[in-house]
Amino acid sequence: MKKTKLRLLGFMTLLALLVLAACNSGDSGSSGKTKEDYKFLSILTGGTQGTYYPLGGSFADFITEATGIKTTAEVSQASAANMTALQDGEGDIAFVQTDIAYYASKGELMFDGEIIDSVSAIGALYPETVQLITLEKNGIKTYADLKGKKISVGAPGSGTYANAEQLLEIHGLTMADIKPQNLDFGESQESLQAGQIDAAFITAGTPTGAVEGLNAVASVFVVPVEDAKADELIAKYPYYAKEVIPAGTYGLTEDTPAVSVGAMLVIQNEVPEDLGYEITKAIYDNASKIQHAKGKLIKAESGLNGIGIPVHPGAQKYFDEVNKK
Repeated sequence: MKKTKLRLLGFMTLLALLVLAACNSGDSGSSGKTKEDYKFLSILTGGTQGTYYPLGGSFADFITEATGIKTTAEVSQASAANMTALQDGEGDIAFVQTDIAYYASKGELMFDGEIIDSVSAIGALYPETVQLITLEKNGIKTYADLKGKKISVGAPGSGTYANAEQLLEIHGLTMADIKPQNLDFGESQESLQAGQIDAAFITAGTPTGAVEGLNAVASVFVVPVEDAKADELIAKYPYYAKEVIPAGTYGLTEDTPAVSVGAMLVIQNEVPEDLGYEITKAIYDNASKIQHAKGKLIKAESGLNGIGIPVHPGAQKYFDEVNKK
């Protein structure tokens, strides 16, 4: 009887070890989740009039087809809010500006000591141009003309707000020198059209839907960032780059100098490596199919450019494979 009990105990111990080994051999994220735990994925984008939302819809289709997991693009308040939402478990994947992702990882500026360390990078996408939009009839041609005017500086907590503040600073202005309005892109378009504001900061890939919509009913002017000011801005905030809005965009008759930050995708750390790999591959392998003008700029070869936060292991695996080819 004693031998039988010992054999049974030994068998149960071996069985437990085998089950534990099987669990540990699965490809899981930091939470222990596996791909099979995901029945639905959400991509947090921005407002419907920006660039994130239409691109997010394309990405959602690619991911759904590649992984078999129903994925949808969700309207949100964009960059800063997206980082917080992922930290709080209110989304799985999100669009964010590279500068805002960096601030979140350090607990700086709008995050003010609240470090977000549960989010990692999928990869870089394309330049996001900081556009100061007004109407020709408003007579605003330079940053100096903004004094005392009603200016949309972006939704509260948005990356646009940080960009607006920094560009004003480089031009010797502060929020106190203007009448700031916290409007999203769609609200900025409507308010400019109605004459309720004088100009609006919009950080998005060009052409931006809200600005195209505005140009359909009135002549748009984009206030330029002169070369010396761009150099000054980049010296202080090195995540900016010089950019040109080409003639023909929004009906502009000549190239307009501007600055840009990067757009990127981030993901919850807890997403398992194999699923992170499939998501990354689905996006970058299919980017050329995207109809939006920014689709042609989304390339695996530049997917790690300008990334200032840790890269998800699944994404890193994909880019390592690409770089070996």
